[in-house]
Amino acid sequence: MVAAVARAIDDADGFLPFDRYMQLVLYAPGLGYYVAGAHKFGGGGDFVTAPELSPLFGATLSRQVAAVLAPTQAREVVEFGAGTGQLAADMLVALAAAGALPKRYCIVEVSPDLRERQRATLARLAGEHAGCVEWLPGPPKRIEGAVVMNEVLDAVPPSIVARRADAWLERGVVWARGALALAWRPLADARLRALAAARFPAGDYTSELNPAAEALVALVGARIAVGALLVIDYGFPRAEHYHPQRDGGTLMAHYRHRAHGDPLSWPGLTDLTAHVDFTAIAEAGERAGLAVAGFASQAAFLLALGLLDRLAAVGPVASTAYLREAAAVQTLTSPAEMGELFKVLALARGDGIDWPGFTLADRSHTL
Repeated sequence: MVAAVARAIDDADGFLPFDRYMQLVLYAPGLGYYVAGAHKFGGGGDFVTAPELSPLFGATLSRQVAAVLAPTQAREVVEFGAGTGQLAADMLVALAAAGALPKRYCIVEVSPDLRERQRATLARLAGEHAGCVEWLPGPPKRIEGAVVMNEVLDAVPPSIVARRADAWLERGVVWARGALALAWRPLADARLRALAAARFPAGDYTSELNPAAEALVALVGARIAVGALLVIDYGFPRAEHYHPQRDGGTLMAHYRHRAHGDPLSWPGLTDLTAHVDFTAIAEAGERAGLAVAGFASQAAFLLALGLLDRLAAVGPVASTAYLREAAAVQTLTSPAEMGELFKVLALARGDGIDWPGFTLADRSHTL
């Protein structure tokens, strides 16, 4: 992976912009973090996602997905970046139990390794319900139903921009003294400079901008004929994302359940993520003709959908199964863990969709 990055730096005249570096180390065929076959999810990987914590997450989310599907005739679910397939399996089982099994469940996945893991997970956990699943290399041309992006946009490579006095700079990677190194150069991209000038607070400031994530949402939004996009990820509305005290950005690296700030460590073996600017994502959806249907913390969203009722149905409160799921629910909803940092944004096209997930709290006004 280091050799591939070094060649890319050479091809880029000695300076590889950070978004292109991150694209390489995460997605380079056969080498990148998400496509090279290393174990990534769960206790033996580098991080644990909400679906891996408990099947209650997917089962609870399925109630809102079913509400999105109800007015449509196509009954279609499209999931981006399905990880191990756990969320797809849990939602399919719950949707089938509710009489809302979609006609087809499409998984958009770039990793051949993960596609095989997803097939195995679905065969093991979803049984006959997995028959409606198909894998696609990109989003369908037309979507009628529900689109789910759970922890997807945080892994879309951002640009890193800084303002120093009156100068605008961009972050990149260079080859120096026989190793990869971070460097700055004057920012030449007028689009990035305009975005930074509009979003950054006054004074010296460094943060990420992610027009690629915004473009993905706009593309998908334009293809939703009727239905909605559900974005679940960690991040903030713009006023919080670009808070004056958050002047070093939000980029983080994850390796073996350890979060650190060095994006050059173990390239190809380390996950890189950045928090989502949910205001930018909402604006991208609106440019595609979607409307904001709701915005809430993960805790408020899951609790409104009946997460605690599903927990109570697990079994006696003293049972091992209940205690295990109760610990997962604590992680999913605690303000000190995933409950507040993770948000849910719904962008919709069409009338008649119920939104039970936002009945407890809706922070759309903060976007």
